[in-house]
Amino acid sequence: MINLDLSGKKAVVTGASLGIGEATVKMLAEHGADVFFCARTEESVQKLASLEVNNGSIKGFVADMGNKESTQAFIDGTLSEGSVDILVNNVGASPSRNFLYMTDEDWQELHELNLLSAVRCTRAFLPAMRENKWGRVVMISSSAGKYPNAALIDYGATKAAMISISKSLAKKYGSDGVLINSVLPGLIHTAMWERAATEIAEATGGNMEDVIKANGTSVPVGRYGTSEEVASLVTFLCSEAASYISGTSIEVDGGQAGHI
Repeated sequence: MINLDLSGKKAVVTGASLGIGEATVKMLAEHGADVFFCARTEESVQKLASLEVNNGSIKGFVADMGNKESTQAFIDGTLSEGSVDILVNNVGASPSRNFLYMTDEDWQELHELNLLSAVRCTRAFLPAMRENKWGRVVMISSSAGKYPNAALIDYGATKAAMISISKSLAKKYGSDGVLINSVLPGLIHTAMWERAATEIAEATGGNMEDVIKANGTSVPVGRYGTSEEVASLVTFLCSEAASYISGTSIEVDGGQAGHI
C-alpha cells in the first residue's frame, strides 16, 4: 500500500495565494499535514486559511518573500509553533523582459524573491529536520531552469540555481533522513500563463482562451497541466512513499521534455 499519510507533520509552503502554491497547501492538508503558508496580502491569506480540510490544518501569514526582513518574520512565526518537517519553496515570479534593458536592480530583485527566499527558508528549517532524522524539501523550479528561454533569462537562471542547490543539499543531508528534490512544471494553467496568453491575444486580436488552447497543442498530451497535478507530485515526494527519492529534478510537463 502506498503511504501518503502526512498526519503529525508540519509543512511550510511559500507563496501560496494562487496556482501551484494554493493547490499544494490544500493537498498537503488533506493528507493530514498542518500547513503554514504565506502570501503578500491579508485578503489572500484569509481566503486560503479559512478553507475547511478533512484532516490537517491551514494557517497563513502575510509576508513578502522578496524582502529579507519580511521573510525572517515569516520564518520566526512558523518556528514559534514548533519545528518544520516539510518545506515547499514555491514562491516566485516570472517576468518576461529583454536582457539588454534589464538593470542590476531587476536581477537582484528577482533573485531575492525566487532564489534567496528558498535559501533562507531551507537554511532556517533544515537543522530541526536533521535533528529529527526526517525531513522533506521540495524546490518548485521550472522547465525554464533546464531548457532556457530567451524571454525568461533571469527567471530561468534562478530556477536553474534552485535545481543545483537541491542536488547539492541532497548529497549533503540525505544521510540525516532529509530528502531534497526539485519539481519542474511545464505549461501549467495558472494566472501567470493566463497573463502571458492575454498579452498574446491583445497583440494578435484574439482571446486568451483560444491562445491557451492553441499553446496546449504543443504538449504531447494535448493540453496545459493543472496546479493540482503538480501538487500531487509534491505531496508524493513529501510522503513515506518517496522514501528513496532524493536529489532528483522531476518534470511535470505532459511529455514536452525530449531528453533521455
